This record gives sequence, structure tokens and C-alpha cells, in this order.
Amino acid sequence: MNERLQKVLAEIDAANAEDPRRDVLDGVEMPFEQVYSRRMLQRLEQMYRDAPETLIIAAYGQHIRRFDIPRSDYEEGRKGYNQWRKACREHHAKLLGEIMRRHGYTEEEIAEVGRLVRKEQLKKDRLSQALENVVDVVFVEHYLQPFLDKYAHYDEDKLIDIVAKTLLKMSPKGHAAALALNLPKAHRRLIEQAIERVKPQLERLASADLDW
Repeated sequence: MNERLQKVLAEIDAANAEDPRRDVLDGVEMPFEQVYSRRMLQRLEQMYRDAPETLIIAAYGQHIRRFDIPRSDYEEGRKGYNQWRKACREHHAKLLGEIMRRHGYTEEEIAEVGRLVRKEQLKKDRLSQALENVVDVVFVEHYLQPFLDKYAHYDEDKLIDIVAKTLLKMSPKGHAAALALNLPKAHRRLIEQAIERVKPQLERLASADLDW
């Protein structure tokens, strides 16, 4: 990484240092979003070794200061969830743009990062698809179990449907990376059932050829 990029990632870390939530990475307790950033970067490096700086920044800053916008500020249900997600994405794009501008990135590069974190061209653009793949593989690897614990009252059919919707956001490269993880048997079974449920749609999406 060049010095400019390193400084941007350091500012993202500093911004996330105030996260009141905690998580553990390699035995060390850290702010929750700092752990998430590191997991995103690690997975990005594994899947996309030649990722441009804009994609690296978007991945590392995907949830920058998400704790500024509590989910509880929005109504329950799908409508409230979507409103919250949109507000978060605008917040992330704004903060990343400010950081990038301080370190000499062009307005075009800033706009690209904003487009990526807002998920504006999913299924149309290779960088957007790469970011979505990374997001979803990180979710499966590190956050699927907490999700299942939180929604333990959901029946199996509903859980399969939720996982299937995640799979439909991914490309074949993302699916392969998720299935290559050392997953618990229950998680693998859930993913395999979801794949079977939406197999025709996945086959159509594969023809978009957005992998690299």
C-alpha cells in the first residue's frame, strides 16, 4: 500500500475507534467496526489481489461510524430497515469522501467510492459486484451465527429464504468463496438448501459475467 492509502485507512480506524460495541480479533478486544474493517480487507485481499485503491477504501470503510445511526431510530419491519440502510450508506459515503479529499484523491475517485458503498450498480459493475461478494462472504464467515442466534424464533423455511436473498446478490465467485469456508455443518446445509431454492435465478445471474 502506498502512503496515501495507508493514511486513509488509518483515519477510518480512528473514526471507528469510538464505537461503543466490542468484538474480538485474534484474541484482542477491539471496537466492533475496526474488527469488521480488518475482516473486510483480509477477505478482499484473498479474493481480489489486484483491487484498486477505491475498492480497498470502500471495503475498509464499508461501515465507517455506523454506530452514529442506531437501527432503533427507525421503525421495525422492512420499510424501516431499508430507510436505515440508506441513511447509513449516505453517511459512510460522506465520511469517506471527506477523508479521501484530505489526502488528495480526485473527485472522480471519491465519487466512485461513494457509488460503491451506496451499492448503486450491483449486478451491473464489476467493482460493485466484487464489494458485494466480499461483504457477503464476511457475513457468512463471521456473522451468520450471531444472526441465527438473534432470529432463533424464525423457522427453517424463513431462514433459507433470507440466505437465498443474500446468494442472489452474489456472483459465482462469491458463492465459491463462501462454500470454501470451513463452515459448521448446519451453516453449510442452510446455504446448500438456499442455493437449491434459487438455482434457476443463480444460473441466469452467472451469465452476467461480472467476475474477475
